[in-house]
Amino acid sequence: MTSSRDSDRAAKAPATRTALVVDDEPAIVELVRDALDGAGYSVDTALDGLAALRSARKRSPDIVILDVGLPGLDGFEVCRQLRKESNAPILFLTARGSEVDRVVGLELGADDYILKPFSPRELIARVRAVSRRAGSAPPEAAARRAVGEIEIDAQKREVTVGGRPVRLKPREFDVLWLLTCNEGRVFTRDQLIETVWGFDFDGDPRTVDVHVRRIRRAIADDARAPRYLHTIHGLGYKLAAPPPG
Repeated sequence: MTSSRDSDRAAKAPATRTALVVDDEPAIVELVRDALDGAGYSVDTALDGLAALRSARKRSPDIVILDVGLPGLDGFEVCRQLRKESNAPILFLTARGSEVDRVVGLELGADDYILKPFSPRELIARVRAVSRRAGSAPPEAAARRAVGEIEIDAQKREVTVGGRPVRLKPREFDVLWLLTCNEGRVFTRDQLIETVWGFDFDGDPRTVDVHVRRIRRAIADDARAPRYLHTIHGLGYKLAAPPPG
């Protein structure tokens, strides 16, 4: 039998984007589903980690909203596995708000971290913000840039170091592109957030440090003796070519 809520959903214009909502609390799932449905998303749901992976692999959602404390595979493991297969934004929605949990989530590739209890209006604002960032191209997208052995093709969103392909996630690419286009200029964390994430970013500012660490790991740059990506203590970060010789 079709419910009035299902009839209302069917009467709306077809959604153009898809979301996967993963939480073991059915009431939370329904609340998030209704909010996303009202924002024009087609929503799939899962109540545990294994079901989440099956759904994501089948449907390739445009965004994943994920609890940490899930039966079976927890949200961190789901995020880790999804990041091997997809660049879709992942937004943690969880009651686990310790600094360690937030940093772990960001290190694993999450794009944002929202604590329960939450406002559906704020959730949709965050979803739209991370979706815009994921779909946006960096400035001068048709250009190529090189700093030392680092070469970036922004149109193809490809990076090589000494001819070796380097795999970066979307925001990591955008940070490296910005620094490459401004070789030698120091960017504060706030400037990087405003330029790459946008003025509406309301996540954890430590995400900048997390992304820098991942970029360094990808380009094989040692933070203790960097060749390219330098920490300017008390200020921020800059990219510079190593001296010749």
